[in-house]
Amino acid sequence: MPSAKVMSLNTATVREQWNLRQCIEGAARHGLGGIAPWRDKLAELGAKEAARMIADNGLAVTGLCRGGMFTRDGKVSQAALDDNKSAVDEAVTIGAACLVMVVGGLEPGSKDLGSAHRFVEEGLAKTLDYARAAGMPVAIEPLHPMYAADRACVSTMRQALDICDRLGPGIGVACDVYHTWWDFELEAQIARAGKDRLMAYHVCDWLVPTTDLLLDRGMMGDGVIDLPRIRSWVEKTSFTGLQEVEIFSAQNWWKRDPDEVLATIVERAAIC
Repeated sequence: MPSAKVMSLNTATVREQWNLRQCIEGAARHGLGGIAPWRDKLAELGAKEAARMIADNGLAVTGLCRGGMFTRDGKVSQAALDDNKSAVDEAVTIGAACLVMVVGGLEPGSKDLGSAHRFVEEGLAKTLDYARAAGMPVAIEPLHPMYAADRACVSTMRQALDICDRLGPGIGVACDVYHTWWDFELEAQIARAGKDRLMAYHVCDWLVPTTDLLLDRGMMGDGVIDLPRIRSWVEKTSFTGLQEVEIFSAQNWWKRDPDEVLATIVERAAIC
């Protein structure tokens, strides 16, 4: 059975039950290898104190979520760029493996998907200049097409990697199975990403039926995603990062004792 050390806790998985201090201590107590805070959780402690606690508990930081959201103001605004620079600084402080980018959807009032893509690439390029200087890799996370309008107009690994090709070193992808499992090109695009550009790997499961497209993710093994097969594609790239568990579950896992949630993550490591 794989060790819990191959797993990382994304704080979204227990966001309704634990603050960041409890997340860090809980991940360490259950023997997980890492943690991935969201920025709102990071603000509870401050980046410097969080970095100290994470190091003291022997955890890796598989990513910081999130930067991006470049299209909210109808342009790549200075406010958006400043926020992304702050996210880069926070990621550096806590020693994150990457800053995860959820890029943003359509501009307010717009139906022009092409324009949204142009704004996103412009924002990524400007943020990447800053991130390169800081030594922080940036990872685009493609989201399921159902989120193209409001959260991320980058919907596939192919789209994300095309952007990476144009922008050059320092940018890659975060592959979340919830968003990508359906894509018939997924194996080929994971291979295309390779070790250098596959910067994060997120796991959960897709439930049938799904009662909420945002807040009803499943625990690994409870749904229809072939996790061992996708993991085998990831391993062929020589990816050595941890499997980051990110579960939004308003009616199930967010209502449970967080220690039960983490114990289940450890148990399910065997089938991931």
